Amino acid sequence: KTAAVGNTLTLTGLEDGEQLDVTLKQWLPTAKGADEFNVPSDGKKWAAAQFELLNTGRKVYADSPSNGAKAADAQGQRFDAWYGDITAGPAMSSDVSLPKGEKALGWIVFEVPKNSTIVSVQFGMNSGFANQTGQWTVK
Repeated sequence: KTAAVGNTLTLTGLEDGEQLDVTLKQWLPTAKGADEFNVPSDGKKWAAAQFELLNTGRKVYADSPSNGAKAADAQGQRFDAWYGDITAGPAMSSDVSLPKGEKALGWIVFEVPKNSTIVSVQFGMNSGFANQTGQWTVK
């Protein structure tokens, strides 16, 4: 499933009754660290995706959402989530437990080479092991 920034994709998990409406609310091709201690490694920059997760399933969604998030650049390189606080807002919780009908909102940061242009962001339930993966085109 592919979408653009602002679009919502409905994804299912590994277990029957696990379902989320996942929205990529905002995309920052360059994200600024929240303070002097939150900075990218040498030769790297931070990019960030703000996701909203709405539990539309019958079961509680319990996961670390950043484990299922990836960013891809124009060369096809894939990058896992990175831990860093940014000025744009609060990070996605690393321990989300969402009953049916509840939401989680937060930023997921990716550390990428400075010369990398990220072209898509992916999200999958169950730390990325679910059969479905949502993909959003970004610029």
